[in-house]
Amino acid sequence: MRQRRGFSMEQRKARWGWIFVTPSLLFFFVFSFYPIFNSFYLSFFRKNLLSLKPPTFIGLDNYKYLMRSSLFWQSVKNTAVFTVGAFLPLLVLSLILAAFIMTRPRFRKGFQMLLYSPAALSSVVAALIWLLIFDPRGIANQALNALMNTSGVNYHWLSSPGMLRLSTIIVYVWKYVGYFTVIFVAGIGAIPGSLHEAALIDGADRWTDFWHITFPLLKPTTLLVSVMAMIQCLKTFSTQYLFVTSGAMSQPIEVITLNIYNTAIKDYSIGRASAMSVLLFLVMLTFTWVQLRLSRTEEVSYM
Repeated sequence: MRQRRGFSMEQRKARWGWIFVTPSLLFFFVFSFYPIFNSFYLSFFRKNLLSLKPPTFIGLDNYKYLMRSSLFWQSVKNTAVFTVGAFLPLLVLSLILAAFIMTRPRFRKGFQMLLYSPAALSSVVAALIWLLIFDPRGIANQALNALMNTSGVNYHWLSSPGMLRLSTIIVYVWKYVGYFTVIFVAGIGAIPGSLHEAALIDGADRWTDFWHITFPLLKPTTLLVSVMAMIQCLKTFSTQYLFVTSGAMSQPIEVITLNIYNTAIKDYSIGRASAMSVLLFLVMLTFTWVQLRLSRTEEVSYM
């Protein structure tokens, strides 16, 4: 008799796994991979966004133009200033807040919900909220006047270049610090409590326990947060766009993404905008690779 051929259990699991994963892969390809490849392709062409004419191949001319463009390098400088100014507070504050939350088990969930709530807002809503706060009659001026013991002083949050840069950084840190705090809380919670108990029995105080046990075992979580925060800062757009459209000067806060938007949508130069997008993608890829290389360690063991 002929034996009936069939799939093994592992083969059935693999088949159903591909069936469930395929829609996500297609979605990811259409909305992530295809735009990357298309931007790389268009960066070698001169193409007017509204023109029906086929694009003209110009080779590396778009990249050569960007290397000579003072506007492009100004946007690079603005992006660098914003990234450094937002990345370090995000990393340090989220770690400090997570360590504080873990010492308050009774209110842990409440603190996490409170800190995470700004991350649930859209970037547009967050920017609009802070536009009201940074208004000359808003809370920001009132708080600084109370702190500096002055009266009626306008600190020009949206009109001074330095204060404008600081304003965008404050908005970003406020929005995302809770998100990264929750990630750190999960990382700290994964460390076995027996290690902390053993350290306390040996006479270690809380600071020694954190610095010599918690922090070294948080290296994978710290790497994850640093990579995510760096990428998030480099691709910032909504806050700067809303501030500029609301009347703030564009020169101090025109980051690369805002420059890409203006080049493609206002100047209709989709080829040049694609070249900037490719350069930004390569920068993010390089920073991620460097962080992974510098943080390459053996797998964390709790034994």
